Amino acid sequence: MKNICAENCAWDRVKPFVPVRPRMIVPQRRTPLQRVYLRILAALPACLWVAVALPTFSGSDAASPAPAPALILDRHALAGAKQRTQSGDPSLMAALDKLRREADRALSQAVGSVTEKKTLPPSGDRHDYMSTAPYWWPNPNTADGLPYLRRDGNVNPERDLVSDRNRLAQMIQGVKTTALGYYFLQRDAYADHAAKLMRAWFLDHRTRMSPHLRYAQAIPGRNHGRAAGIIETHDFPDLLDAAGLLAGAKAWQHSDQKGLRDWFSHYLNWLVDSAEGRAEAKAQNNHGSWYDVQVACFARFVGQDQLANKVLAEFARHRVARQIEPDGRQPYELGRTQAWNYSIFNLAAFFSAAGLGDKLGIDLWSYETPDKRSLRRALDWLTPFATGEQNWSHQQITKVQREKLAPLLRRAALSYREPAYENAIAKLVNINGDERWQLLYPRMLERQ
Repeated sequence: MKNICAENCAWDRVKPFVPVRPRMIVPQRRTPLQRVYLRILAALPACLWVAVALPTFSGSDAASPAPAPALILDRHALAGAKQRTQSGDPSLMAALDKLRREADRALSQAVGSVTEKKTLPPSGDRHDYMSTAPYWWPNPNTADGLPYLRRDGNVNPERDLVSDRNRLAQMIQGVKTTALGYYFLQRDAYADHAAKLMRAWFLDHRTRMSPHLRYAQAIPGRNHGRAAGIIETHDFPDLLDAAGLLAGAKAWQHSDQKGLRDWFSHYLNWLVDSAEGRAEAKAQNNHGSWYDVQVACFARFVGQDQLANKVLAEFARHRVARQIEPDGRQPYELGRTQAWNYSIFNLAAFFSAAGLGDKLGIDLWSYETPDKRSLRRALDWLTPFATGEQNWSHQQITKVQREKLAPLLRRAALSYREPAYENAIAKLVNINGDERWQLLYPRMLERQ
């Protein structure tokens, strides 16, 4: 199978346009009037050269990319957090110090690539992303262990033996950490590293990933990939928000930003048009929620606001009304063996959709069905389990980490201007004040 990038990626085939200066033939003897005309004509090619060759830009740096649109992050709140750290706000210093340490460590992270895998996908193209489904295990009833059988919530350690998943996760985390470090601390080395990571994964023709997930979450003995694998890029919207924080950095040029938009334009087309994408869109649980978030965010990023608006306008009816019960339960997630984790994971997708909706004038925060299904009702149902007022009685085969709800409580406190959610955070254990979300979603000041 051919690499789809070889067929579809137009940036490989476009050659730069180089205007040619026309030669001018002039008479041997020139009258004064002819000399005036010739001076005017001689100036025209140079003017045209400048007009064609120089890119359009605003500001003093022609190489700086235009600011990318904000997706999930609230840049106004983030700017406020930056100003508060510069003023020495003690409530944010621990988080800033930890970010500095993490960004410094990230500088030693190797620049990874999807092409580093030793086993090739069925296409034979090393650029194609591949991974193995996490909850599928060898069949004890067959000699070769095939086909694999599902054990929900139990991760088969084999999944990372032949997989790009870890490299993808490390790249995303590295970009998020160093880009945020650059934004808050203005250290060029952070921006340089974030740019290197993204160029290797998305832009460099020798190392970049093909813009599809055709071979993601394969199940041995059953398939070479499946629609559920699309969940593995659910952090891409956060990566794009991080890339937006590099605006003004010398390391991230206009051509880099354009290349990133081109890659995501191709990936968006695959998500919308492929059989895998269409199947994932029909999922009724967190897979469907995160599919919508990805499509809407990527559409917004590449300038297809009409598509982003369509997805978010339907999100309330397709996701909130169907996945949240009137009392706030999320039944599709409660049926899992890690019901606590998946309930929070799905609600995080709802909050991300609401964050993007803010930028497009679509209010998902206050949406409520006639029988009271809403984002807020889902959060309220989970909160007493996080604070310890109630014991979690649903399946959770791993430890119930109550602090996982904290970032959503903070976002709700800010979005609903509700102190009760902030008070709930104070009741949680294992909250140290140095968490990343303290910077991303800073606590509202008393005077606000």
